[in-house]
Amino acid sequence: METVTAPLLIQHQAPVCLELDIELELPVPCDHQRTADLITALSKQALEAMPDGGDLTITACQTAAGLELEIADSGTDATRRERHLPIAAAAINADLQWQNCPQGGVAVTILFPSQASRRRLAA
Repeated sequence: METVTAPLLIQHQAPVCLELDIELELPVPCDHQRTADLITALSKQALEAMPDGGDLTITACQTAAGLELEIADSGTDATRRERHLPIAAAAINADLQWQNCPQGGVAVTILFPSQASRRRLAA
């Protein structure tokens, strides 16, 4: 995660505090490069919404439905920004949900389907 987001944070014109809360043991249930592309695209959208800096928080957890990864920022709310659906999301069969954060900003939740769900879809 750090190798994907660090270059973006270095290039950003204002300071951004990155907080990661991801267990190292969580497996990425799909193509690693496309997952990195998706995280890059969503992180860029978050940074565009924070031209004066702010906070970027990335968390992940395993649920019964699959792996959930959330990218939350302290930028503008969802109604005042463009939300682009990265093509990488469709390529790895991930669902994206945008919602406003109570403290301001937006959280994008990426649901990667479990391996069992992916097998059922292929059957």
